[in-house]
Amino acid sequence: MYHVLLATEDEPAPLVETVTDLPADPGEIDVTVLNVFEQFEVRDEAEAVSSEAIYDEDDVPESVTAAVDALEAAGVTARVRHEHGDPASVILETATELDVDAIAVHGRKRSPIGKALFGSVTQAVLLDAGRPVFVATEGGN
Repeated sequence: MYHVLLATEDEPAPLVETVTDLPADPGEIDVTVLNVFEQFEVRDEAEAVSSEAIYDEDDVPESVTAAVDALEAAGVTARVRHEHGDPASVILETATELDVDAIAVHGRKRSPIGKALFGSVTQAVLLDAGRPVFVATEGGN
């Protein structure tokens, strides 16, 4: 069984495609779809609001549900994990905890010539994962 941690916050299609295109029988791929509710704290003169106060473990974004549905439709076993904290840290900690074989994350294209520049979360995961990381971008480039 090949276990992939698929970390998504928005459009899951490129990540799902990356996983379903792996050279393995879909029944041999196990995916944990991870969504991280980013930690924050806002203060004004009257009070402070923290992300912990509004985080709901059961309130997963539609993109996560869509990823699970698409993976299962392709014959891949998928489960959901919704966490709270610093996205890069949570992705790396979850990958270690679950002892996954690979991590799949989003990359964002930002230059007109198509060079992929990675955001800070993707960069941190690439640098510190200690295991293969698949970076999927819109359009599969």
